[in-house]
Amino acid sequence: MAWLKRMGLFLMVNALVVITISIILNVLGVKPYLTRYGMDYQSLMIFCLVWGMGGALISLALSRVMAKWMMGVHVITPRNSNSELSELVQIVHEMAKAAHLPAMPEVGVYESPEVNAFATGPTKSRSLVAVSTGLLHRMKREEVRGVVGHEVAHIANGDMVTMTLVQGVVNAFVMFLARVIAFALTMAGRGKDDESHGAPMAYYAVQMVLEIVFMILGSILVARFSRYREFRADSGGARLAGRSSMIQALEGLKRTFESVDPSAQPAIQALKISSRPGGIMRLFSTHPPLEERIERLRSGV
Repeated sequence: MAWLKRMGLFLMVNALVVITISIILNVLGVKPYLTRYGMDYQSLMIFCLVWGMGGALISLALSRVMAKWMMGVHVITPRNSNSELSELVQIVHEMAKAAHLPAMPEVGVYESPEVNAFATGPTKSRSLVAVSTGLLHRMKREEVRGVVGHEVAHIANGDMVTMTLVQGVVNAFVMFLARVIAFALTMAGRGKDDESHGAPMAYYAVQMVLEIVFMILGSILVARFSRYREFRADSGGARLAGRSSMIQALEGLKRTFESVDPSAQPAIQALKISSRPGGIMRLFSTHPPLEERIERLRSGV
C-alpha cells in the first residue's frame, strides 16, 4: 500500500500549501483581482507571486522530510550501519568537507532495485544525500564516489534553492500572463452597457487553456536551465571525486541504462536520469544525454 501512503502525503502537502498561501494572502490584505470595474493588476501580481513562489518554497522547505516519508529513506550513520553503509557515510562526509559545506548532509539509503541517487534539502546546512540499494549493489566503489560527488556538488552549488526559485518565477509568470490575456480576449468585447458582473465562463475556460500552454513553454525553459545545472554538477563531482571517478560513474550508469529492458524497468533514475528522449521531447529533458556528459568531462569542458 505504498502508493496509498504517497497519495495521502501528496494530498496533505497540497492542503498545507493551500491553507498557508490563503493565510498569507489574507495577512497581506490582497483583494480579489477581478472586480465589477475590471482587473486590479496590482492585486493580480501579488496573487500570482504568492501562489507561484509560495507553493515552490513550501515544497522546498519540506523536501527533506518528504523524501524520507515518500521514498522510505533510512538515515544512516557510521555507528548504526554495516561496513558498506559506513563507507558510504564516510564518502559523503569526505565530499562535503572538500566542498566546504557548512554542515554534513544526512546520508540515507532506501530499498529499490533501481540505480538511483538524489540530493535534496532546503539549504546547504539541511541537506540529504540518498542512494538506492540497487546503486550500492550494482556500482563499484569508484563509481559510487562519482555519484556522491555529483550529488554533493548539487548541494554546494545551491541547485535545490536555485531550481525552486526558477520554477516559482515561471509559475508566477504563467499565472499572470494567462489571466491578463484571457481577460483581454474575453472582456474587451463587452459593451459599456453590459451590466453583468464578474468574468464570464469563457474567461475561465480561456485562462485554463492558456495556463496549460504557458506551463508547457515554461517547462522547456526550466528543463534547459536544469540541464545546464547538471553539467555544472558533473564538473563539481569531477573536482570532488576526481575526473576519472565521475566519468566511471556516468559510464556505469550508461551500461546499466542500456542493459535494462525498458518494459521490465521503465525508470532508471540514477542522477535523475529517467529516459532517452528523442525529437521534441529532448526539450523537456531535465538531464543532458549521458554521452554528451561523458564527452564534456573527457574534453575538460
